[in-house]
Amino acid sequence: MNKLPWLEMIINWLPRRLSQDRPGLPAQLKLSPSPPPSTLTYRDVLETCIRAAVLVLLYPRGAEPHLVLIHRTGAGNHHQNQISFPGGRMQAGESIEQAALREAREELGLNLDRAIIVGELTPLYVQPSNYCIFPVVAINRQEPQFVPCPREVAAVIEVPLSHLLDENNLKRERWLLRGKETLVPFYHFKQHKIWGATAMILNEFLEVLKPLESPAPFSDS
Repeated sequence: MNKLPWLEMIINWLPRRLSQDRPGLPAQLKLSPSPPPSTLTYRDVLETCIRAAVLVLLYPRGAEPHLVLIHRTGAGNHHQNQISFPGGRMQAGESIEQAALREAREELGLNLDRAIIVGELTPLYVQPSNYCIFPVVAINRQEPQFVPCPREVAAVIEVPLSHLLDENNLKRERWLLRGKETLVPFYHFKQHKIWGATAMILNEFLEVLKPLESPAPFSDS
């Protein structure tokens, strides 16, 4: 008997949901710093932006669904010391899926041979780095083993989905960013503040999942 009914439910339901109209930019903007660094969208800059793919990986840890994020090291040209999804710049000839899976393998040492790609979220333009981020959603039926690359990954952050769906963990603070006082929304998890592009992508993903919350969100009890 399958001990994780939520997993099969999501595997069966999520590809259909992601093939329909997605929450898109309105959902992303709910977690955007205010004022935003730019009003441009990915459609405005597709010819000039740097294309990158990230992996939104849902998997069981114990009986509960989790997502994995990484705290990046200070190495690299962009997004140093930030919390993000595993991912990076697309190489010539790669599809979005291929790039997301390759980067996850390189950064986290993941064996993704049995991962199920269920769709994509809305691309997001990050003006300060000129990156267009293409999020790929995948599900792993088994608990993954992480072997992080020490040059790129300072810490692996495994976040229970229930924590992210709890609005009590969504906070806002005023920060000084690029010389301007900015109202920054973020997901608070342990010592981490998950904000910026990562929070914006997360919020669209969580809005996609909200129809599954009732009556018992992702509960096996």
